[in-house]
Amino acid sequence: MSEYSTLYETDPVYQMAVKQLKEAASILGLPDEYVEVLRHPEKLVQVRVTIRRDNGKIATFIGWRSQHNSALGPYKGGIRYSPNATAGETVALSMWMTWKNSLAGIPYGGGKGSVRVDPKALSQREIEELSRRYFASIAREVGPDIDIPAPDVYTNPQTMAWYFDEYSRIVGYPAWGVVTAKPPELGGLYVRTVSTGYGVALVAREAAKRVLGGLEGRTVAVHGFGNVGLYAAKYLAEWGARVVAVSDSKGYIYDPKGLNIEEVSKVKEKTGSVINYKVGDVKASANHMELLELPVDILVPAAIENVITAENAPRVKAKIISEGANGPTTPEADKLLHEKQVVVIPDILANAGGVVMSWIEWSHNRMGCFLTDEEAITRLDKMMSQNFNRVFDEWQKKYSNYPMRIAAYAIAVDRVVKAMKLRGWI
Repeated sequence: MSEYSTLYETDPVYQMAVKQLKEAASILGLPDEYVEVLRHPEKLVQVRVTIRRDNGKIATFIGWRSQHNSALGPYKGGIRYSPNATAGETVALSMWMTWKNSLAGIPYGGGKGSVRVDPKALSQREIEELSRRYFASIAREVGPDIDIPAPDVYTNPQTMAWYFDEYSRIVGYPAWGVVTAKPPELGGLYVRTVSTGYGVALVAREAAKRVLGGLEGRTVAVHGFGNVGLYAAKYLAEWGARVVAVSDSKGYIYDPKGLNIEEVSKVKEKTGSVINYKVGDVKASANHMELLELPVDILVPAAIENVITAENAPRVKAKIISEGANGPTTPEADKLLHEKQVVVIPDILANAGGVVMSWIEWSHNRMGCFLTDEEAITRLDKMMSQNFNRVFDEWQKKYSNYPMRIAAYAIAVDRVVKAMKLRGWI
């Protein structure tokens, strides 16, 4: 902690982000003064958001927008609504976005926003008022060439439509590029919904080519069957893998012969859980954590953080792990898996499909043209394939003594530092 105290430095999530930064800086041989620059956001805005509830009473919420680093381009990152949101978490998330965007090779810096609110306790009208007032409060800080928000936890394309409309009303013109993941009618892309899961599947496919000789016939287990896990499973199955297990919070199902992902999705939507899928010899269990230890070639943790730990890592049998969730593997587990020669594709590389697709949307919004979904997904495929192979090659060449995550952070931080030096910032 520095000699002066800030409102975010004691937050454990922020401290974790700083620890990762310091590890990368140590590998790169960066001086402490560079770390001191990089661990603080360029700007942190806190706003008060006041709305009138449906019962006529006034409610006040606190929100933030953290703009971590703009050396590579405008700030980019989502906005989340969460009752547990904090300034420290928001700063940490904005720092991680800086590294994710840098690693993806797209011209963005890192940003993140949040409002401390339980959206489940609000009506749709109240959420709209909250959204419009929050965005109006940060309108001077964002813009198509300044800071481009996107959805995150409990925000979605409809939220982005409200943001877009509110900002356009304030500036007096349709600012198509001010947010991404908008509804298609407002310049968004249908494939933005599938892009994160697609990217997770894509890097697993590329890793299978490098490590397993190909994806065809390889077995896959997906922990978490939400949006990311569903589409990761869907595309891996379409590309020839055999998805043998999927899970949600109620439990998991397993069939070594392979699951019909489309049918599993229908059962999940109809009954609320994958465990109600009962076809053939499918095994169902209420303990979804068991899925992580199944005898598969590829594991996709796409649910929550810290599910692969030092306790269960020795029992993980997968040869490749493609992280769909943020932070599903603890640092201790990462080291153990590396010692077992398991290739762990880190979250900042594996789940970057969403922000890459956002850049594709934004860049075409700025040019005043629209892409077809086929054109967009083709471009995403090419960009993420090239990016994975670039990182994999760099890892093998320069950082093979470390887990791929450390190598990815080193590559990302190094690119930001070089941009800052070129601009005369450090």
